[in-house]
Amino acid sequence: MSDSPLPAAAGPESAAAERLAPGDPRLSFDGIAGWERDGGGRAELPLRMPVDRLATAMSANFSRLARATAGVRFAVRTDASELELEVENDPGGSPLDVRVDGVLAHRWTGGPGRHRIAFPLPGAGGGPAEVEVWLPHLSITRIAAVTLRGHRQLLAAERTGRRLLVHGSSLTHCMYAAGPSESWPALVAAGRGWRLRNLGFAGEAYLDPLVARTIRDAPADLITLELGINAYIRGAFTARSWGPAVCGFLDTIRDGHPHTPVVVLTPLSSPERERAVNSAGLTLEDTRSLAAEAVRVLQRLGDRALHLLDGSAIAPVTDAERLYADGLHPTAAGEYVLADRIGAELANIPPAPEPTPGTGGNAPAAERA
Repeated sequence: MSDSPLPAAAGPESAAAERLAPGDPRLSFDGIAGWERDGGGRAELPLRMPVDRLATAMSANFSRLARATAGVRFAVRTDASELELEVENDPGGSPLDVRVDGVLAHRWTGGPGRHRIAFPLPGAGGGPAEVEVWLPHLSITRIAAVTLRGHRQLLAAERTGRRLLVHGSSLTHCMYAAGPSESWPALVAAGRGWRLRNLGFAGEAYLDPLVARTIRDAPADLITLELGINAYIRGAFTARSWGPAVCGFLDTIRDGHPHTPVVVLTPLSSPERERAVNSAGLTLEDTRSLAAEAVRVLQRLGDRALHLLDGSAIAPVTDAERLYADGLHPTAAGEYVLADRIGAELANIPPAPEPTPGTGGNAPAAERA
């Protein structure tokens, strides 16, 4: 693996190389909603959510995090001997992962700025391999070009399997994961052949209407919502407002996904916070209990595709010392524990029923996409 400064203009490509623009369909990007071109036109940012209405969140930090490339990846099937990336990283980064046939082959930990990085690949010796690149999940990473060398075959990777959309706080954004392909959502999806869309926003999961509408409009076969820890820490809701806010968030999502299974994951345990009263008068236990009751209210009103997952059972207080780096965020090893426990629960959630013949055209656009 080599990393060199990216010159202002790339030189002529050899006959053995193929340089692909970010939007080339053979790159088979996944986990994104679209693209944003930077002002200079040098590189493009793959967006995990639309950004045209970000101003409605009224948070510069949320707007920044919405552009972070958590869960964003591309994949090709090729017998190339080398992969070269031209990327631009903003500060605050995390590693970039390259996986070959599902196995981590390279992890690059370069810093901010423009980079050209070359990664050796298996080549033609064993036939074509699936090469998947996971962009850094904690930073904003733009792509200028992807170059493959020494190949006879270059195809888009197939994207099949259940579409898993996850939303939540830093516990879903996964601050201490060893790399972007080793967050618990990535591990859950990879282990079951699912397609991941990660809408985790560290410190910014406040049931924003913008986020509810984004999930409402996004294609998904299974939606997981990790709710409550940010609301508790910042005292954003009272006992009167938290439960109804959860109901309203879920109702908006249901407008686009009337039959899609939705799982609400209540706050994971945090020993020092369980019975500590926040500025709004709630403990973490209260926040968890009220979120669970909001789910039960909607279930009693007829939502049979809504499921409750108790965060204190997924990560009990007794496991906190071995799971957490700081009393709240899982360690890199803790991500694997969460993936095993959450994944086992999600695997048991039945899929949405198939549309009745002749009525499929009445499904919302999000479910038909």
